[in-house]
Amino acid sequence: MAYLPNVIFAAALIFAIWTFAKKVKSIARNIHLGKAENRSDNPTARRNNMLRVAFGQSKMQARPVAGALHFIVYAAFLIINIEVLEIIVDGLFGTHRFFAPFLGSAYPVIIGFFEILAVLTVIAVVIFWWRRNVAKLDRFHKPEMKGWAFTDANNILYIEIALMFALLNMNAVESLLPEGHSAFLVSKTIAPLWAGLSVDSLHIAERSFWWVHILGIFAFLNYLPYSKHFHIILAFPNTYYANLKAKGQFENNAAVTKEVALMMDPNADPFAAPAPDADAPIERFGAKDVSDLSWINLMNAYTCTECGRCTSECPANLTGKKLSPRKIMMDTRDRLDEVGKNIDANGGTFQEDGKSLLGDYISKEEIWACTSCNACVQACPVDIDPLNIIMKLRNYATMEESSAPSELNAMMSNVENNSAPWPFSQMDRANWINE
Repeated sequence: MAYLPNVIFAAALIFAIWTFAKKVKSIARNIHLGKAENRSDNPTARRNNMLRVAFGQSKMQARPVAGALHFIVYAAFLIINIEVLEIIVDGLFGTHRFFAPFLGSAYPVIIGFFEILAVLTVIAVVIFWWRRNVAKLDRFHKPEMKGWAFTDANNILYIEIALMFALLNMNAVESLLPEGHSAFLVSKTIAPLWAGLSVDSLHIAERSFWWVHILGIFAFLNYLPYSKHFHIILAFPNTYYANLKAKGQFENNAAVTKEVALMMDPNADPFAAPAPDADAPIERFGAKDVSDLSWINLMNAYTCTECGRCTSECPANLTGKKLSPRKIMMDTRDRLDEVGKNIDANGGTFQEDGKSLLGDYISKEEIWACTSCNACVQACPVDIDPLNIIMKLRNYATMEESSAPSELNAMMSNVENNSAPWPFSQMDRANWINE
């Protein structure tokens, strides 16, 4: 019976890691449903971008208040995990404060620093909650943030507060035990709240807070893949594989480029091209569904923090248009999740469900409202590129469905017929001089 708590802890740890790994494997499978795209060039620049943007939080500081508060929570997440490691060791081997003998007098100083971070985290989270629920900042209350998206954001805040309070109270109660460590920097101020309990009750309270803290962390770990906070993990690969080219540089469609080159080559024989393979799948221009996007686009979707900075910077959205770059990313993720569940339900094979990303999730009104200014890309704190998805959806709408807006179709017809966007023949293009 003496080892029962350790067995229970080990079982909880294994179960938490197994369920988390299972979900992460599913997400990785979904991401790899996208088309191949090589982003292995310039590893030094990519590593530096990851360290600056993901680890250094550089783009978060564009909004200093939110950036500073986020940095506090981020630093606490990284540093307090050292104490989580100690709790795991204690849980598995039945030790108590495993690192204390090795660190000596430095141990209470380190734990005191952790406690300061915990308090700062609680303060930051309360401010985040106030901004979202009381001040009601506009970017947190856009149409796409209704329902689960809004609830999820608040859930994370509540979980973080609960974890920090469990940590502080665990330390406070232990300081009152005869064999416990002396009170640490912050927990000693709340220890009097528990001073009236008997020794047996203090033992129960200390163990209860210990279990609440660690099981809460296990639960939070498994909540992450279902939450916008999965960016905690994906922000690093997402910034590493980010587009390092100039923001205004657009991709040419390789198939169209090849056809144009063939047309412009006077020595080319169009009939010399090999006959198409009848069994090969017909390649689409652009993207209609998530499987037409690249794996980078799909990783972007799972990395989205739903912070709304992209939408708050979007000139189309600011003028009342339906387009919201954040919604583009959320819709892509939702459709990808739906496709993944379809595959799981059909033995690993996708069965056509009559739906697609363009049309059922993202409307043509949205994609044509985009000015392609790249404001959303520049604003994203983790280097997500909603514009790339929008342009691929536009490509499909234009070249596969010929469903571009009438004004654009007229312009393209003029370019084709008159070599200019205006409806005048080349013979008449200079007539304005005579006037």
